[in-house]
Amino acid sequence: MKRSTEFFAAGALAALMTALPVVAQDFDKVEVTAEKAAGNIHVLFGAGGNIGVSSGADGVFLIDDQYAPLTSKIRAAVTGISDQPIRYVINTHFHGDHTGGNENFGTGGTVIVAHDNVRVRLAAGSFVKAFNMKNPPAPSGALPVITFDSELSLHFNGEEARAIHVKNAHTDGDSIIWFRGSNVLHMGDTFFNNRFPFIDVDGGGSIDGIIAAAEKALQIADDKTVIIPGHGPLTDKAGLTDYRDMLIEARGRVEALKKKGESLEAIVAAKPLADMPAKWQTDNEAWPGMFIGFVYNSL
Repeated sequence: MKRSTEFFAAGALAALMTALPVVAQDFDKVEVTAEKAAGNIHVLFGAGGNIGVSSGADGVFLIDDQYAPLTSKIRAAVTGISDQPIRYVINTHFHGDHTGGNENFGTGGTVIVAHDNVRVRLAAGSFVKAFNMKNPPAPSGALPVITFDSELSLHFNGEEARAIHVKNAHTDGDSIIWFRGSNVLHMGDTFFNNRFPFIDVDGGGSIDGIIAAAEKALQIADDKTVIIPGHGPLTDKAGLTDYRDMLIEARGRVEALKKKGESLEAIVAAKPLADMPAKWQTDNEAWPGMFIGFVYNSL
């Protein structure tokens, strides 16, 4: 059946403005704040994907770096945690709200690390069809210089940070990062806490992959694990379990209607997810329909 991405063109930007970070914004007004997660790990909240921070005697290691105009604020926030240099950044995937600061950090001596597909997509440029969003090829200084296929470990600040590729989840280049000693798991955009997630189907993402990513993380986590989502507040294994269960339920409802031959437009109009908890819906009425489209187009 033909994919129906075009159905969302009119409402995509409005939904994006509340359900995802907004690229066109006044970065001067953004405040970057820090919160302790556990052990050596903090999280920075600003505009864009949540940033993980490992600090210790070896220096500082960041997970993601938000938008380029925020680099000075990110550096200032890191200074409040550690006076050591930022030695590494790992990108959880290629989207600009997680990689926008790459060039600033990379040309300043920080080593950028990511899955193979992140470098490929950054180098080639990308187009997110659902939002009509075009991203030009990244400059060489913004590209990861260390890439990996399946898993990679960084032994840093007295613990192992294990980057694990999860296939075709939010995109085709997602990684979750487990800090074994601190017992902190950063999930990038495979986990949108307290909202229906964005699944970049054109970027290789899928509902089955994002469910599998949640399942993989739940295999790693225990009841004391602190989980950093790509967007939203810190949570724990129970919060991730709730999210996983929602994904499975939503997939089942959409698949059942699609198997009956219902069009995407008809399924969205039927609002099959409307009775699910309000926390998943966001305050933008278009977003549940967008999410249904991501599920439908990836089944």
